[in-house]
Amino acid sequence: MHVRIAKYTFTGDVNDMARRAEEGMVPIFQAQPGFNGYTLATTGEKIISISAWDSAESAEAASGAAAEWIKANLAGEVELKDAHICEVLYSTVFGVSTLTGARA
Repeated sequence: MHVRIAKYTFTGDVNDMARRAEEGMVPIFQAQPGFNGYTLATTGEKIISISAWDSAESAEAASGAAAEWIKANLAGEVELKDAHICEVLYSTVFGVSTLTGARA
């Protein structure tokens, strides 16, 4: 399993942006091959987006879909600062275990 972790700065109401992302971004991700889950969090100053995918390739492909949706729906309100695609080594959230080498 792989995750894409992205950090954004934002202006405006973060709760409204989260609602719009839930309504608009989640269905786009759900339609992508390899999608496993999506989380949006805030530090108060930044928005952290975490999406889980079967492979690095599916995470990378979804990055383009996310960028297009943000451009069309949140232009001027959020700015991507940092993004990484990472292999998940262990996660109780996503059910990945290093003990079995597979999903728990």
